[in-house]
Order: sequence, then structure tokens, then C-alpha cells
Amino acid sequence: MTADPLHDLDEEQLAAVTAPRGPVCVLAGAGTGKTRTITRRIAHLVATGHVAPGQVLAVTFTARAAGELRTRLRALGAAGVQARTFHAAALRQLRYFWPQVVGDRQWQLLEHKFRAVGQAAVRARAGTDQDAVRDLATEIEWAKSSLITPAEYPAAVARLRRDTPGPAEQVAAVYAQYEELKNQAEMLDFDDLLLHTAAILEDHVGVAEEFRDRYRCFVVDEYQDVTALQQRVLDAWLGERDDLTVVGDANQTIYTFAGATPRHLLDFPRRFPEAVVVRLQRDYRSTPQVVAAANTLISAARGRVAGSRLRLEGQLPPGPDPDFTEHDDEPAEAAAVARRIRKLIADGTPAAEIAVLFRINAQSEAYEQALAEAGIPFQVRGGERFFQRPEIRRAVSVLRMAGGRAADDDLVGTVRALLAPVGLTDEPPAGASARTQWESLLALVGLAEELVAVREGLDLPGFVAELEARADAAHPPTVQGVTLASLHAAKGLEWDVVFLVGLVDGTLPIQHAEGDDDAIEEERRLLYVGITRARRVLALSWALSRSPGKGRQRRRSRFLHGLIPDHHPASRIAESRTGGSKPRCRVCGSPLLGAEAMKMRRCGDCPSDVDMELLDRLRSWRASTAKEQQVPAYVVFTDATLAAIAEHRPADVAALVGIPGIGARKLDRYGSDVLALVADRR
Repeated sequence: MTADPLHDLDEEQLAAVTAPRGPVCVLAGAGTGKTRTITRRIAHLVATGHVAPGQVLAVTFTARAAGELRTRLRALGAAGVQARTFHAAALRQLRYFWPQVVGDRQWQLLEHKFRAVGQAAVRARAGTDQDAVRDLATEIEWAKSSLITPAEYPAAVARLRRDTPGPAEQVAAVYAQYEELKNQAEMLDFDDLLLHTAAILEDHVGVAEEFRDRYRCFVVDEYQDVTALQQRVLDAWLGERDDLTVVGDANQTIYTFAGATPRHLLDFPRRFPEAVVVRLQRDYRSTPQVVAAANTLISAARGRVAGSRLRLEGQLPPGPDPDFTEHDDEPAEAAAVARRIRKLIADGTPAAEIAVLFRINAQSEAYEQALAEAGIPFQVRGGERFFQRPEIRRAVSVLRMAGGRAADDDLVGTVRALLAPVGLTDEPPAGASARTQWESLLALVGLAEELVAVREGLDLPGFVAELEARADAAHPPTVQGVTLASLHAAKGLEWDVVFLVGLVDGTLPIQHAEGDDDAIEEERRLLYVGITRARRVLALSWALSRSPGKGRQRRRSRFLHGLIPDHHPASRIAESRTGGSKPRCRVCGSPLLGAEAMKMRRCGDCPSDVDMELLDRLRSWRASTAKEQQVPAYVVFTDATLAAIAEHRPADVAALVGIPGIGARKLDRYGSDVLALVADRR
């Protein structure tokens, strides 16, 4: 039975779903039901006859997300809708139109560019060790996503003041050599799929007409992460039309390092003045306590524009307050997390509903070891793909071979019986490796149970077809193990219990973001994404040393200021270990809360002693410096940083870097000028 697209929607979701054909912008906060809203909108347009399923193209950023869209659309009676990633959609179109435009000889897809970039680096006499080649490959991807050619690269990175993996001219030479090698071999990388698709539609009227006659309605998920190249493809798809629905959240922009920008999302109402704009702020995922922590964190962000100021409103019953814990070293932190997870599982929380999230993949090892020692099953997201695991490949082969012979009156029992010879025993085996394989096989049985509940008459061949479709879409079933993942890999997922670990300055925010206000704010958004993954229980922790006995040389992440309540034990621990040096207002002595208060070293409502003449001089200097460097004024220093300088009047380098927001990079660029301006006022 097909579900009603308008059933059980809140007021804002209903407004988005029933908006007329044309431009629609859905600003959707975390947990507010964005996927539900856009799939319901597509199904409603189809059900009311505004568009046929085959005329809709919905694009998102991961194969898993695209697979989820297709699954939901099938349940809503819109099975013919094309839901794909940008690259998959472009590849399909390019293969179809290539004979008309280029010829019968199809160029091959270069799925892994590492070797080609290494060859290009040799030709350009650049670094050729593994890390250097990886960094060059990433930089080439950024340049192509930003529509920057090799010839334009040096000037572009200078204008953007971008850190590059080598001298700009040399990187440009590697980039040029890579393009030459690739073209000589008649190969296309993933960015070329988008570039050539856009070019074909822009340059060939007949091709554009045929494509636009086929696809009439477009939907873009995660629109805050669109690159300049992807926007160019989208513009080519649209032509002069405006039947476009976009959904996104600027507060979850975490890929600007790869060329993504929320500008397209935030500028949408200006590009389409007649657009329907809907704001989804009711959070149905997380408890009010988790929502409050997320709101507190993001409200302290600098430079937030109007379209990014979504304030989540928790809709669930209350839950426990977020927990904050300080540890002496990383092994102690990992062991404590493992102990707490073991207790949660013993008390009835499924292991699959628990996640440990960290900033960088290197942090995973300590938690893998701690969980293994505690006998807790786990999976590392971003590791080996589920459907490529040997036990899963064997299992799918067994199910496929039995397809025509097995009884279908009890699909779940049939699947369990067929998987018994390949390792699915009644009880979990001993040993971490064997247990992991057993959990993977059990996940297939769990998927069969889920599908039988919603698809009447599902037989074994149909189940195998579903497995193959999910393998193509990178949409694995849920494995009963704790998830270990980086914050980037956790985007789009959610769990009942989330542990955010390793929250120290230098890791979050990452060290190389220091001194760059935009990069620091992206790190804040990354933590925001992590917090909003938790439905019920949220635990945040940090360690003061990497290894035991190394001394407490770290400090907890600056993003935790304002999040930890004054009465919380972690707050008192931190204060006692620093000799009572928890930051306090220099005027009234109260604890400082919030980024601006920390920067000014006083409460917002305490009297200010800003030197206004010095502030005017600093602003004039900033304006001329920004003009000379051809960058916005806030890139030099934000207004808040200038105000802090004018209030503190630092006399030396040590005092200057003591002002939050002034790191090594900005000290090198502007330190002497600022200190000279301050000295003139003394």
C-alpha cells in the first residue's frame, strides 16, 4: 500500500511539500526531517500529476543517501524517479550523449588518480612520496571543483590566500602534467564527468533540448555543499527553467576545504525572487538537552549570515544532560569510553545505536583496541565496504545460487538456514575477528526481517536483487556493533548514544586551522554536526596528554567554553588543575561564557575601556590592507578582534597572541603593523 505523501507532516514540512512547482528553498536544520520533506514533495508532485516520475532528477552527495532516497520514493509510489549522486548522474548522461558529440570510442573512467598524479609530479620535479602525491591529488580536485585551470591556479591561490602543498607554480605544473597525461590516455576523472557534462549541454543545442525534454523537475539535497563545478552542471541542466527544489543547512557546511560553499544556498532567494522559502527548525531527532548544546555552540559562531541562523527547537521528551569528562591521557580516555559502552550495552542499548566520533582517523586506533579488549563488537566507518567483505560476498553468492530452489514461505528462516554453513551460528563465536564476521552475516538476516515487514510477497530472488541494488548504492544494512567514525564520515547518520572524543585544541579545532577565522568556524560546524548526531545520550571528553606520563600539556577545545555548566565536575577539575585559572572577567571576576567574552576577557555587560581612537586607526589600517590584498576586511581581522586589540592594547608579541583569533599566521602577516599602531598610542 502506497503511503500518503501529506500524512503526518508538521506545518513547515507541509508548506514545503505542497509548494507549487517552481523554485523552492528548504532551510532545514539537523534532525528536522529534510529527507522526509523532499521525498514527500517529489511524491506529491507525481501523485497530483504535475510531473511524471521519470521526469524528476534528484541529486545528493553520497551513493548511500541516493539509495535511501530511492527506497523512500518506492514506498511513496514514485519508483521511477532518478535519485543519484552528481557524479553518477553525469556519468550516465555522458555515456548516453558521448556518441552524438565525440564519437563511438568512449573514454575510460580514471577511478583512482594517485598513480597519474605521481607520474605528473615526477615530470614537474615535485615531491613524489606518498603523502606529497596524496596532497597534490587533493589540491587538483579542489582546483577543478572550483573551476580553476592550471594556468589560473597561482593567481587564484594567491587571491584566496590558500595554503598549498608546495610552491603554487610547481603545483600548477603538476596539475597541467596530470591533465596532459590523462588526456593522452583518453581517460576522464570524476571531476571531468561534471565538466564534460556541463560543456556538452552548454555547447550543443540538440543535446540540451533532448535532455531538458526528458527531465523537467530537479531536487538537490545537501545544497550547502555544492561546489562551483556542481552548480555549473546544475545550471546546464536547468537552462532557463526554474523547477528546482533545494534543501540544506549552512550550519552543516564542513567541506569548504574541498571547494564546497553555502553561497548558492544562501543566495537562492536573490537568484529566484519568487522562490518559496521554508525554514525547518523543529528537531525530531534529539532530546532538548542535546538540542540546547548544539544551539549554544553554533550561536557563538562569528560571521553568521541571516540564512544560517536556524535555531533548533527540540520536540522530544527530556533526556539526560550532556556529559563532560577530562582524562589524564588518551589510553585512559579510550578505556573509560569502552567501560561506559559496555555498561550501556548491558543495560539494553543495542551496540549499533552507539557511536564514537573523532576529528581525524588516526584517533580510531586507541578506541579499536579498547573496545576489542572489552569484547565489544565494532565497525570502523570509512574502512572496508560492507558488500566487499569476503564473508558477505560468499553469503550473497550462496543466496543467489539458491534463489530458484529455496522455499519462500519463510524468507527470514530461509536466509538464516542458507547462511549457517558460511558462519552464521546460533551463538556468537569467540574472538574479535570471528565475531565481526558473524555480526555482518546477522545484519543480512536483520535486513530480511525489515524488508518482509514492508514488502509483502518478497521472495529470495527479490531479496538478492535488493542486496545487489544496495551494493551498487553503497547502502549497507545495520551491523550490530559500535560505530567508530570521523566527524566527516558521520554526516547524515544518527545514533541513540554518541561519544565525542579527543576534544582538545590542536585536534578540534585542528592545528592547521589556527589563525584563519573561516577555518576555525568550519571546525566549530564540524563539532556541531557531531553533537547533532546524538538522539538521547551525548558524552564529550578530552585528554590532557597523548601518552601516560608525558605531562598535561594540552587544553580542552575552546569550543567547550560556554557548553560546560559551571556546576559540572569537569569544570571544577579543569579549574583546580590550572590553579584556579578558569578564565574570568577582568572587571567583575565572574566566569567568562561565550567566544566574544573570552576574546574581550570581560562579560558583555561589564564596562568597556576600548581606546576609540586606536580602534579607528586599526579600522583604517585594516581597510587599506584588505584593499591591497584584494580580500574582504574580515579576512584580515574581524571587528571583534580589532575591538579586543583596542581594549587590551598589547605591548608585545606575547600579549598580542594572547588575544583569541590571533594565531601564528596572522601574527606573521600583521603583527608588526598592529604593535606599531598600538605603540603610537602609548
